[in-house]
Order: sequence, then structure tokens, then C-alpha cells
Amino acid sequence: MTDLATRTPVDTDPMTMPLEDMDVSNIELWRTNSFWPYFERLRRDAPVHYCKESMFGPYWSITRFNDIMAVDTNHQAFSSESGLGGITILDQDADIPLPMFIAMDPPKHDVQRKTVSPIVSPMNLSVMEPLIRERAARILDELPVGETFDWVDRVSIELTTQMLATLFDYPFERRRELTHWSDVATTIPGPGELVETREEKRAELMECLASFTDLWNERVNAPPQGDLISMLAHGEATRDMSPEEYLGNIVLLIVGGNDTTRNSMTGSVVALNQFPEEYAKLRANPDLIPNMVSETIRWQTPLAHMRRTATQDVEIGGKTIHKGDKVIMWYVSGNRDDTVIKDPDNYIIDRERARQHLSFGFGIHRCVGNRLAEMQLRVIWEEILKRFPVIEVVEEPVYVPSPFVKGYQRLMVRIPERNATV
Repeated sequence: MTDLATRTPVDTDPMTMPLEDMDVSNIELWRTNSFWPYFERLRRDAPVHYCKESMFGPYWSITRFNDIMAVDTNHQAFSSESGLGGITILDQDADIPLPMFIAMDPPKHDVQRKTVSPIVSPMNLSVMEPLIRERAARILDELPVGETFDWVDRVSIELTTQMLATLFDYPFERRRELTHWSDVATTIPGPGELVETREEKRAELMECLASFTDLWNERVNAPPQGDLISMLAHGEATRDMSPEEYLGNIVLLIVGGNDTTRNSMTGSVVALNQFPEEYAKLRANPDLIPNMVSETIRWQTPLAHMRRTATQDVEIGGKTIHKGDKVIMWYVSGNRDDTVIKDPDNYIIDRERARQHLSFGFGIHRCVGNRLAEMQLRVIWEEILKRFPVIEVVEEPVYVPSPFVKGYQRLMVRIPERNATV
């Protein structure tokens, strides 16, 4: 495994290049948001594709909707175990070992997931909604109308980080630490990146562990409460976790609660600007917001992939995947599969069956917080439409240089003055 110092330039036509040379994990494709035709080619000509050489080692790409579903729902043949490599294209044993319940197989996965799932129960979500709405309103009311600002920083990060601080009962004034550690955990080290070396990444995550260990020690000696740390400290299946496993689950919950929601929140602004007729449709009928939220999550696909490791020889799409092989389910590609989703490249806020997408995964590892993510997006857009006729994107987005987190580092926008015409 190398780092970003060995960036590979992208200067080949994906429609004519030899299939054996295609590597959709190339960081430059994600930095420049130019991977789409590569996946189009793979879906058409090699939906189950083997890349023999990449900065992440050899891997299989699964690019069609139904094939991804087949892998995602077969945890017996396709393992998530961190000891086999984990859930991302970057082998966990080449990075920092972070056992977490999403990177476990049953039965351990099931009991650890069950420990934290009550925090996103329908009843608890109904309790959280007024708080989310109050915070969303405050964030929006403080935006500088008529000026250019970064939507990622002022809105997407701020709302999701406030929510994370509440879920963990983390010191509110230190909430941006959660965003920072989420970004550290998902950064591929390299020159000019948030962390430049694996040693620097490890040191940052040890700071995260130290902070959360202090909170664990407070909560474990207090009566059980409704926050995630207390749930883990008192849960029968989690109270005896090793420090590494505790850190792994904390990182999972931070990234899961931060990256996915924040990048869909930014993606909705990008999409509505790229498809202004849909923006007009939304303004005319705010009742479309819940459906628009699902369409955003499909169109954005905030996590581009999940990884599995084959535990036996398996045939998919006429190809034999061998035991021990790395298998990448490219959700970002499956969500654009026109054999399952009609007109998938377009953003259609009143799309029928908009929740038919892969972004939350399927099977035992389906995103535990999917309803919370949908609620936060719904609430922020209900509050946006009460205040602003339009949010204008004024610069090209700056994308996260990662084949895992499909998101935005910056999105410069402007809200026109109140008397401006739309």
C-alpha cells in the first residue's frame, strides 16, 4: 500500500482503455469527480471486474445493483471482519486496527449493534426532532445573506456535529473535535492531506481514544443514561471491550453520524443547483421534501463503497471470486444502474420508489442510523424553504479525495438578498 505521494494521473479515455488497466480506486478520479464514465464502462462491459494492481492492492469491483445486493446480503460468503481487512478498500491491517461492529460477523456483530440501536428508535427520533429543528433554525438564521460562504462549514458540518455531540453527550463546546476525528479516520495519509503519515493518523486517533476513555470512566460509574457512551459502558455485550474495540466503535459512530449526513446535506444543494427545474418544483411543493431526501441520498451516495472479503470461492456474474479476495461493492455505481433505476443520472425529487437505493447498504449491516439521517435532511430543508427562495452555488465544489467517503471539502454558496428575484 502506498500513499497519495504516488498519485496516478488520469488521462485515458475510460470507454476505450483496456479493461485490465482500469482502476476505479485511483484517488485522482475522486478528487476530480471524474469516475462516472469508468463505472458506466464497467457496468456495461465488466460488471464484475478484477483490478490486479492499485495503491490498495488487487480487488474485485461489483458495479451493478443486483450483484451488489447479492454480496451485501450474503455475510456467510462475504465477511466484514476487521481481521480479514475490514469494510473499506484500504486494508485495516495496513492502517490502524479498529475493530467495530460493522466490521464484525455474527454473532458478535448482532449483540453490539443491538446495544446502540435504541438511540435511533422511532420514539427517540420523535424526541430528538424538535431539538434538531431548533438548531437548524438557529444555524440558518445566522447565515450571511447576500455574502459568499462555505455551506459545508457553516451548515452541513455544524448541524451534524451538534447532533453527534448530543448523541454522545459530548462536551458541546468541543464538538468540532468530533468532526476532526471523523475526517482523520477516513483520510488516506499523504502529503498535503489532513494527516500526512500513518503515525500522525495513529497519534490523532489515540487523542480521540483518550478523550472518550475519560467520558467512559465517568459514565460507567454513573447510572445508565440514554447517550451512546453510557450505552456502550453499561451494555452487556460492550462493557468489557478492549480499548481498540471501543475506539473502533466510537470511530464508526462518529463517521456514520457525520460523513453520510453532512455530505448528503451538501449534495442536496449541489443537486438542486444542477437541476434548477427540480428546485422550482420543490419550492412550489414543499411536501416533496421527504421524497427529495431519499433521492438526494441515492444521487449523492455519501459512502462510495463497502468492502467484503470472500470466505470461500464464489461465482458472481460468470466470474469466480476466490477465498481471501477483496470485494468492493461500489454503491455509487449501483445507484446509477439503469437496468434497475430509470434515468439514474438525473436528480428527480418526485421519483417513484425513491428509497430504492443502495446508499444505506442491505442485510445485517444496513445503516443503523438511516432514519436519523433522513430526518436531519428533512428538517433542514423544511427550515430552508421557510427562509430562503434559493441557495446559489457560486464555485465548483471541492471534493474529498477518497474512493470511500464521497463528499465535499468545500461548497461556496450565496443566498440572494430578500428582494432579489429567483
